[in-house]
Amino acid sequence: MSAHLNEWLNLILRWLHLVAGIAWIGSSFYFVWLDSHLEPPKENKPDVEGELWMVHSGGFYLVEKYLIKPGWVPDKLHWFKWEATFTWITGFFLLGVVYYMGGAMYLIRPDAPLHKHAIMAIGLLLLPVGWLVYDLLWKYVFANAAKVGAAVSYLLTIGVAYGLSHILSGRALFIHIGALFGTLMVANVWMRILPAQQKMIDATQRGETPDYTPGKRAKQRSMHNNYMTLPVLFMMVSNHFPSTYGNQYNWLVLAGMILVGAGIRHFMNVRTPFSRFTLTAAIAGAFALFFYTKPADLPPAAVQQGNTPAQTVTFSQVQPIFQNRCATCHSAKPTDDVFKTAPLGAMYDTPEQIKAYADKIKTRAVVSKDMPLGNKTGMTDDERKMIGEWIAGGLKD
Repeated sequence: MSAHLNEWLNLILRWLHLVAGIAWIGSSFYFVWLDSHLEPPKENKPDVEGELWMVHSGGFYLVEKYLIKPGWVPDKLHWFKWEATFTWITGFFLLGVVYYMGGAMYLIRPDAPLHKHAIMAIGLLLLPVGWLVYDLLWKYVFANAAKVGAAVSYLLTIGVAYGLSHILSGRALFIHIGALFGTLMVANVWMRILPAQQKMIDATQRGETPDYTPGKRAKQRSMHNNYMTLPVLFMMVSNHFPSTYGNQYNWLVLAGMILVGAGIRHFMNVRTPFSRFTLTAAIAGAFALFFYTKPADLPPAAVQQGNTPAQTVTFSQVQPIFQNRCATCHSAKPTDDVFKTAPLGAMYDTPEQIKAYADKIKTRAVVSKDMPLGNKTGMTDDERKMIGEWIAGGLKD
């Protein structure tokens, strides 16, 4: 596949994925908010469990919530299912275009101990196997022990992230856990939530009192989806922020951000003293992660080796490194076989351009070491150290 076609596939799929995701997550946010704001009807409406007046775009809307009853089903029902479906489909193909095509350049950690094809198989099998484990646990073990189930599920997720961190790149690790969450969410919709609702509707059409137990189980899965939304959104955008996925303990950063997202979502769902505590804890956790992921300042070159003065590194010494390891992509005329335009517009053709990006270069090439991408050009640790010494020494000419 040509680089140009790959780029446009990436763009179109990312666009569609974003639009579908907004529709799906937006409807999830809306219905959780709606349920928490319904009020008892002011008039005598025995079949109405709650109602709410709203205003939007100059119009007034009355929403009423009915409990299903024998022999009665609305003539036309709208099912919120295709939003989830198209989000997953576009996300799955986007995962393939970005991480599995083109030699899996973004996928694999350079020092991974497994063969490329084995790592690709693990990445893809993660989705169906993850669903089976999750579904069996919540169907047979944690159906009536939600708090214990949530804790165990979280620990299993972090265990998976820790294992994947040894074979996947930081970016791929975050995105694959996000893809796992997305798979759980859409499978919940199609395999647990919709069938439960359909059973209740079928019973009412037969004139029977429906069994509300499947509905309660469906509600449980729906709340799982709701609490996964903010962590999934974080993982969707994380590939733009190397201080998170590029951290040495990126799996631990991911664990923290999942808790932060879930804590904020809990506050958005309910207003209780505990939810206010979770919001405070989530904000404190986000600040803690900010300071934890902050790149350490490089020591001055002259004192890096005890009391022995180190030779000052000059630009003439590091310029060949940038030309050989970085400028294949970061140039006005890249020679890389994939990138035909400089990523993010960052070009290292002149000393001025390189110095302007010194802080980002330190973060990506010296501290997190996630650039060059997949270490495609073979930058050595000595070269990274030399760049770090040049930056710490004040960008000497």
